[in-house]
Amino acid sequence: MDHTTDPNNPQRVAITARGDRADIEIDGTRIDPSAVKAYSVNHFAGEWPEVLLHVADRGDTCWSGMARVAVADLPDPGPAAAVFLDAIDPEALERAALSRPDLGAEPYSLTKAMLTQLGEWARGL
Repeated sequence: MDHTTDPNNPQRVAITARGDRADIEIDGTRIDPSAVKAYSVNHFAGEWPEVLLHVADRGDTCWSGMARVAVADLPDPGPAAAVFLDAIDPEALERAALSRPDLGAEPYSLTKAMLTQLGEWARGL
């Protein structure tokens, strides 16, 4: 992908997210999904938005052009998960899991229902 970037004339980026995948285009050119393992978008009032692409180490995609570059590691989810779990009311979790229509009768089905419920709560469902 060959782009010349003028900081006063930013490139058009389109991200269409569907479930667990996203299609990314830069100035109308689609990016190979295997070339990007993650992305993040930041926009501060009064500044241009920034899109950070976490490039995968596979594929034949070439990246060139001028850009603001940041190297980032994905954050450790542990601390955020701990805060989320600390806020869970055990009684509400048990009540929600026991009333799930997909609660089965096989071994560990209550645990599975609780984990599914926690995942839905974490995603805001």
